[in-house]
Amino acid sequence: MKLKFCGAAGTTTGSQHLLEVNGKRILLDCGLYQGSRAHAYEVNCCFPFFEPKSIDCVILSHAHIDHSGNLPNLTSKGFTGNIYATHATRDLCQIMLADSARIQEGDIDWLNKRRKKEGLEPVEPLYTEQEAELCLRQFVSVNYDRPLQVADGITVRFIDAGHILGSAQVLLEIDDQADGKKKRFLFSGDVGRGGNEVLRDPVVVPNVDFLLMESTYGGREHEAPPGVGDHFAEILLRAVQRGGKILIPAFAVERTQQLLFVLHQLFEKGTIPSIPVYVDSPLAVSATEIYRLHPDAFNEEVYKTLFEKENPFGFENLTMVRAVNVSKSLNDIRGVAIIISASGMCEAGRILHHLKNNISDPKTTVLFVGYCADNTLGRRIRDGEREVPILGGRYTVRAKIEIIDSFSGHADHSELLDYFDKMTGPKQRVWLVHGEPDHAESLRVALAERHSGSIEIAALGSEVEF
Repeated sequence: MKLKFCGAAGTTTGSQHLLEVNGKRILLDCGLYQGSRAHAYEVNCCFPFFEPKSIDCVILSHAHIDHSGNLPNLTSKGFTGNIYATHATRDLCQIMLADSARIQEGDIDWLNKRRKKEGLEPVEPLYTEQEAELCLRQFVSVNYDRPLQVADGITVRFIDAGHILGSAQVLLEIDDQADGKKKRFLFSGDVGRGGNEVLRDPVVVPNVDFLLMESTYGGREHEAPPGVGDHFAEILLRAVQRGGKILIPAFAVERTQQLLFVLHQLFEKGTIPSIPVYVDSPLAVSATEIYRLHPDAFNEEVYKTLFEKENPFGFENLTMVRAVNVSKSLNDIRGVAIIISASGMCEAGRILHHLKNNISDPKTTVLFVGYCADNTLGRRIRDGEREVPILGGRYTVRAKIEIIDSFSGHADHSELLDYFDKMTGPKQRVWLVHGEPDHAESLRVALAERHSGSIEIAALGSEVEF
């Protein structure tokens, strides 16, 4: 068996890992690298570590774009095999890949303007909406815990990762023809925290021989345990007293639905006053509709709510916004209102317009409820920069900036160690991916203190044999 690290090695984006076994080439995830537009395009446009036509199948851990977003590019460049995923992941990819295609076109317009000034030829988007739709025809979806043979001597089983709707740990049960041994190889995907307001906890996987594990929050602890709404309510109450808009940059998938569920509870209990809430993201609106189609992923409380109330993700003062003209009309709101809008890192989407129009108003509150990668606008605002670039202009930050990460979908350092400890089996070799170098190193050191097996930090483009 061979494993090659083709993405999300030394960084948290662009998850791609190539496993070669029994004469087959299996790609685990096919995500987009996310960073500056020009650099991201250079990384994503080609596949430097493999030829797309040579891949036999793709196994997808979940629908987040840094794990799924380059699939249409892969299929348009000649990959014709199956893409295996859970049912919910497939449904989310249907809307997320189309949305990604639209973002690609916008990014390419920006990039080509820059290239024209430099006397360079224009470039094409990574893929179109039509190519995203064609890609979906190669999906083969399956429930959690249902073994599926994907090649001779290779069976995949999706095990709930508790990260987003449909997210899975990928367990490969392998009869290795090279040495005649049976091996259990686990790709963690992104690991959830447990105690999520909406989803089930990550499921413990037994008897793991080899582990490919994420390290996003290595060396870092979340400020609060999951499922705690008190701090969130306190921030909202302070924001209400300021009298301005409450802008919440949030990922359209998982974070938005989690926020809606908690807001519903806070309004019902009277913990916060009834104020208008707007979800201003067509993708988030569609994702929320998909959430209701997959009760199998919900924790017991939300599962029961589905049958006792009309909609656990809806309430009387909620408005779901799709149309552009309605989105623009939110600028005319005077007074308190909550606006939840994508993207969570403030790199694209309608949140940019809301920030442009409100970030210089001291009555405004900007509430970050999730991770922002280095060099993103969200990180710059979170880090306290007093002037930031938004949509071609520069704006002074006078808004109150609040941060709460108890909503995070990623296990923190202690939670990753707990995840590892509960997993049984020899774990002969462990490779850490999906983490910035210092975070991966912090996790490696901590794991090495409690485990005698080999623990390595994956290097981009490197290959290991086992």
